[in-house]
Amino acid sequence: MTYRTADPLPSVTLDDIRGAQKMLSGVARVTAMEGSRHLSQLVGSPVHFKCENLQRTGSFKLRGAYVRIAGLSPEERAAGVVAASAGNHAQGVALASSLLGVRSTVFMPEGAPLPKIAATREYGAEVRLQGQVVDETLAAAQEYANETGAVFIHPFDHRDIIAGQGTVGLEILEQCPEVRTIVVGIGGGGLAAGLAVAVKTLRPDVKVIGVQAAGAAAYPPSLAEGHPVAIAHPTTMADGIKVGRPGDVPFKIISEYVDEVRTVSEDALSSALLLCLERAKLVVEPAGASPVAALLSRPEAFEGPVVALLSGGNVDPLLMQRILRHGMAAAGRYLSLRLRLTDRPGALASLLAELSVVDANVLDVSHVRTDPRLGLTEAEVELHLETKGPEHCAEVGAALRRAGYTVMD
Repeated sequence: MTYRTADPLPSVTLDDIRGAQKMLSGVARVTAMEGSRHLSQLVGSPVHFKCENLQRTGSFKLRGAYVRIAGLSPEERAAGVVAASAGNHAQGVALASSLLGVRSTVFMPEGAPLPKIAATREYGAEVRLQGQVVDETLAAAQEYANETGAVFIHPFDHRDIIAGQGTVGLEILEQCPEVRTIVVGIGGGGLAAGLAVAVKTLRPDVKVIGVQAAGAAAYPPSLAEGHPVAIAHPTTMADGIKVGRPGDVPFKIISEYVDEVRTVSEDALSSALLLCLERAKLVVEPAGASPVAALLSRPEAFEGPVVALLSGGNVDPLLMQRILRHGMAAAGRYLSLRLRLTDRPGALASLLAELSVVDANVLDVSHVRTDPRLGLTEAEVELHLETKGPEHCAEVGAALRRAGYTVMD
């Protein structure tokens, strides 16, 4: 479905984006374009990754932050800048400010991952931890701006930010001129808006498809209503696109230029992250993997050649561990079972031997012998297994039942 509104043309133009591209020369990397054989086979046409996860600071955010701060007046630069972010925008603002010689203060939630806090400080920002959620952190940053005169750098709702992010679109057209569809994740909308202006102005035949996590999808209802609509309690592992309300400026652009906005499940996001790591050898955060999740969910629905924009690669190692397990489970490669067996010496060893025969890798075992639910001669075992896929999962369960074990639901 294509969304259109009767709003006037957006305030961001191709000339703005080309100007931003010149400004970013020597600052932002022209990131690589990598082919994906696996997704190409699924889609039936070439699929390429635009690797903004390999950008400086690990995401596309440097582009917009640098253009926004570079455009400040000398008086504004002297007052410094302030931002609020849980990760990528924080690092982009910190590095851009350091490169331009501007003092930066970044507010981050108290529970922000330690690696992201450390990276933001190393890029040169003063980091202040305040608030349990991003909305509280945002309010603290705006209060600081009002008190000190520092310029607030919004993560997506400003034309300079959008122009900077739009330079990704110019690079995609230069690197893959045969592209027919570009898939991009959407949070507040700055990246998708800038990319869409660049691409649709130069190549109106190219489809631009936005992707949101199903639990944090504010754009579909907003586009249906014709104006930004806030959703309550957005929930997703993809914190980079976990935004409850579209930005006013990017919304106008997206409603005019983006052909379609789709949603993806948490299972699809974790499977996409796992695919990027295993097949492409690329570390990608859940938000950055959202275009891949859309391709995995409906590969037949995309006209190729396709470019999937991997927007960032900043993921906390502990979160990565949990997501990978979730992704393995979603792909049928991680199996949890509860079994009843006779409580006698050697029973557990016999069970493990059966699993060895069917080539299931045991990750964890919990052996319960005293529980009111169990009979006098019974024990219960909870197993976490690594398998080779859904068919192997079924083979493991069938083998255990043939051996006389009771597999609990």
